[in-house]
Amino acid sequence: MHWLRFFHIIGVLIWYRLDVFFVREDRPNISSRLLNTLLFWRHAPEKRAVRLRLALEKLGPIFVKFGQMLSTRRDLLPTDVADELTKLQDQVPPFPYAQVEAIIEEAFAAPLSTVYTEFNTTPVASASVAQVHFAKLHSGEQVAVKVLRPGIAAIIHRDIALLRTLAWWVKKLSAEGRRLKPDEMVDEFARHTEHELDLTLEAAQCAQLGRNFSDRSLLVPSVYWDYSHKHVMTMQRMFGLPVRDTAALMAHGINLTKLAHEGVEIFFTQVFRDGFFHADMHPGNIQVVTQGPDKGKFIALDFGIMGSLSATDQYYLARNFLAFFNRDYRDVAVAHIESGWVPADTNVEALETAVRAICEPIFEKPLKDISFGRTLLSLFQMSRRFGVNIQPQLVMLQKTLLNIEGLGRELDPNIDLWQSAKPFLKRWMSEQIGWRSLLKSAKRELPYILTHAADMPRLFEQYLRNQTELGKQQSRIDNLLNAQHQQATWQKWATTAIIVLVLLQCASLFLLFNH
Repeated sequence: MHWLRFFHIIGVLIWYRLDVFFVREDRPNISSRLLNTLLFWRHAPEKRAVRLRLALEKLGPIFVKFGQMLSTRRDLLPTDVADELTKLQDQVPPFPYAQVEAIIEEAFAAPLSTVYTEFNTTPVASASVAQVHFAKLHSGEQVAVKVLRPGIAAIIHRDIALLRTLAWWVKKLSAEGRRLKPDEMVDEFARHTEHELDLTLEAAQCAQLGRNFSDRSLLVPSVYWDYSHKHVMTMQRMFGLPVRDTAALMAHGINLTKLAHEGVEIFFTQVFRDGFFHADMHPGNIQVVTQGPDKGKFIALDFGIMGSLSATDQYYLARNFLAFFNRDYRDVAVAHIESGWVPADTNVEALETAVRAICEPIFEKPLKDISFGRTLLSLFQMSRRFGVNIQPQLVMLQKTLLNIEGLGRELDPNIDLWQSAKPFLKRWMSEQIGWRSLLKSAKRELPYILTHAADMPRLFEQYLRNQTELGKQQSRIDNLLNAQHQQATWQKWATTAIIVLVLLQCASLFLLFNH
């Protein structure tokens, strides 16, 4: 079956003329001409990006998911291909309820009726990896139950192995193919899908995001851990309208302009306050509450893909953005080098010139018309020209930023993301490097200092004793090294003397026998 699947993939590649992605049409060689004659003879009227999308849809849900991931790698893909791949929809027919029931009963070693008092047999959502059903617990809570598609792990592992094989061939056959770095793309896809195959990981990420927003500025469903498993995740059912249904939201009295600004604020809070962000915030994963005390608040759904940033990443992102706001292109270049996003030996002046070439045309537009996400993408593409591979978490951030930006402009076409972001970034930088940072560090360390204050004299005495002992040990080590050195010196002289004596004896014997 593995080889049948492989030949099916090759057949689809040939039928949709995907050779254009690894053979330069303007520089045909003997091998490419031979391939075209034998295999790629079919005339395909559709554009190359459309052909790629159709081929991925033909190959099934795992390849659709791979295409969706590819659409986020705008630092690697041509614009026309990335734009077309965003049209891929991860919607597949649901698997039968009998299989859902079997998976749940195996996970909890109990009949489904003892776990849920009600269970809707018709799924509310069905994707390539899992599907979701509404249910009700015996305690009365209404829940959403996510169930992993049966056999999906084996299918994913098989198709990823085939993708690796195809990536290897693409790299071997063409320099143009190597430029697209297909092996890196497959590795990135493998990392994402492995996380989605264990729903306890998704549940943990959901719980973490919920704790980060305990103030309820963003609503995150609670996880019911007693009813969750590697193949089943039970979470609080959320009630809201899809964020894209703007007409219905306005009919419920939701202020779209306010909603757009709050969405931007939530995004920057995730990135710069928590360093942990929802990396799949397309409109299908966002709802809005339309009634009750939480009216007008966002609801986050689907936590399979999350991103995290280190404190260093957060600092250099904020510094880059603020330098960009102030048109300080040299500081953008210096920040890129100091952060390690480009090699340390990069020429600052050359990098500054490249940044200026990107940024100056952007500032010719009104700020509200400037794409925050595409600016970040341009900087990443420029960084690649200077010999660096952008880290996955920054690519995920750029993708999420594009999603948030698109959503914000759908809600309010006049939103100025720069105006919303700049005060936030200034405040964050002030908290990181100003007196607020010192105060925060002091508050964080104060309990530890107070707890160990009584031990300080003893610890200091122990430190001095250790230093004295270390000094004695170092002195003994130095004496041993000196002794070894002296012994080595004597051995060297003794060896030299023996060699000289042997040579003299040999010379004497030679003279004796010759006379």
